[in-house]
Amino acid sequence: MSWLPEGFDPEVHLSWSHYAPEAEALLAAEVNTENVVAWLDRWSEFSNQIDELSTRLSIATSVDTTDENANAYFQTFLDELEPEAKRTDQKLKEKFLATGLTPPGFEIPVRNLRSEASLFRETNVPLESEEAKLTLKYDEVIAAQTVHWEGNEITLARLEQEYKSPDRERRERAWHTAMERRARDRGTLNELWVQFLDLRDRIAANAGYPSFLHYQWEVLQRFDYTPDDCKRFHDSIEEVVVPAAKRIQKERARRLGLETLRPWDLAVDPEGRGPLKPFQTGAELENTANAIFDQVDPALGEQYRMMQRTKVLDLENRKGKAPGGYCTYLAVQKLPFIFMNAVGSAGDVMTLLHEAGHAFHAFEASTQGNGLKMHVNTEFCEVASMSMELLAHPYLEKNKGGYYSEEDAIRARRDHLEKIVLFWPYMAVVDAFQHWVYAHPADARDATACDQVWSDLWDRFMSWEDWTGLEFHKSAGWHRKLHIYQVPLYYVEYGIAQLGAIQVWRNSLRNQGDAVAQYRRGLALAGTATLPELFAAAGAEFKFDAETIRSAVELIEEKHAGYLALA
Repeated sequence: MSWLPEGFDPEVHLSWSHYAPEAEALLAAEVNTENVVAWLDRWSEFSNQIDELSTRLSIATSVDTTDENANAYFQTFLDELEPEAKRTDQKLKEKFLATGLTPPGFEIPVRNLRSEASLFRETNVPLESEEAKLTLKYDEVIAAQTVHWEGNEITLARLEQEYKSPDRERRERAWHTAMERRARDRGTLNELWVQFLDLRDRIAANAGYPSFLHYQWEVLQRFDYTPDDCKRFHDSIEEVVVPAAKRIQKERARRLGLETLRPWDLAVDPEGRGPLKPFQTGAELENTANAIFDQVDPALGEQYRMMQRTKVLDLENRKGKAPGGYCTYLAVQKLPFIFMNAVGSAGDVMTLLHEAGHAFHAFEASTQGNGLKMHVNTEFCEVASMSMELLAHPYLEKNKGGYYSEEDAIRARRDHLEKIVLFWPYMAVVDAFQHWVYAHPADARDATACDQVWSDLWDRFMSWEDWTGLEFHKSAGWHRKLHIYQVPLYYVEYGIAQLGAIQVWRNSLRNQGDAVAQYRRGLALAGTATLPELFAAAGAEFKFDAETIRSAVELIEEKHAGYLALA
């Protein structure tokens, strides 16, 4: 699939004049009780055209950050087409909201439209375009981070495979090589950070908000919880999860024969075995997943095959490719697209399962038809993805069509459960850091202050790691978390969603078929229900208090102990 639209002509497709006639027709049309749904559908189809163009151009820049044409087209889109699209979208929202109409099934979308319309400021349109350009710059800096390792130039993602080597000297050398390469971009990333903060402060002030935190809370449509709830979540993680994480890491240190765990001791197998090697090629990663999804649910397996047929999977790591992984949506074609950087690791398997969960959510949500009804808060989007990681657990063995021997499948499941427990404290660091940033915007412009806050939070939540003598590298950990740069205040969603996913998994341990059916019913509701309603439909509760966390951790520790006994 070409990432540019069929017959793409930049002079046509990147010019607002190409879209203006339909926009003007929508604005001129009468909207009443008889035709309101048809008008909303027409608006959705119009928006989908621009949304898919944006998505395709964004994909083109991430699959190859060195593609000068793709970057130029996306820059033109951000400079010329997107601002006009945003202005028109605001006019259409105001036109619709002025009718006072709320068709059945559109109650939540109308609530969201009111929020979005209240946030719009003409002065922010060019600032938001500038912010989008800065995210491209961050991608370019990170994508260019390669090192020479044993005679070859490789990406840092590939080098990180060495952290799993049983040879401690080798993984320490690899770790230092990666950190030294990252340190070379420290000044560039600090400068970029200040630019992000300056733009965000101006955007929030223009919209009349006292801080970017309050502004972004509204942007993210967090109607069901508050910043104080997040702080209580951090405290609960410190109370319940950190002790469990320490137990896991104390056992790791014992099995490795170490007094303390250094950063290069955290990925290696405690039994001294080499890293799991679930696949050799991207094609093997892609095709094996199909057998797993067929067993989770045949309908999901067919959705995945559709993605294979339409070539909307870009899985393997390569030089020049943007970092990370994501799933996005081609709104006109009604197809999800999965992007990741596979290097042959067990983590890659979990990444594909995770992103496929997002893709299945997109397929299920598309049954709502209108794009306004498809928008779902990320707290539930991540339930879709994290649940899929766990729902696939029974099918990881090769004798069930999966990736591993029986022994390695037990190891993979054990490692995954450990990572869930260890993730919550890390999530708390990232989220608490961002809360501090946007509560203290002047201080946050000083990279040294950011380094200190990050280090203090690391010591609070991740105290089992020994960074003695490595404080310089520890303090720059916030540079390595793209969400902090590119998606401000977005990360707590993963922690909340993980609790929902554990509940879906608990249901599956009782009855896999019923749990998957319930999960899919929740996905199909898309943006027509509140977060508590979506969680309930999927068989979970929208809660992230200490008791809910404790129940989840107890289940994980029970299953983890069972896997250790089998190992």
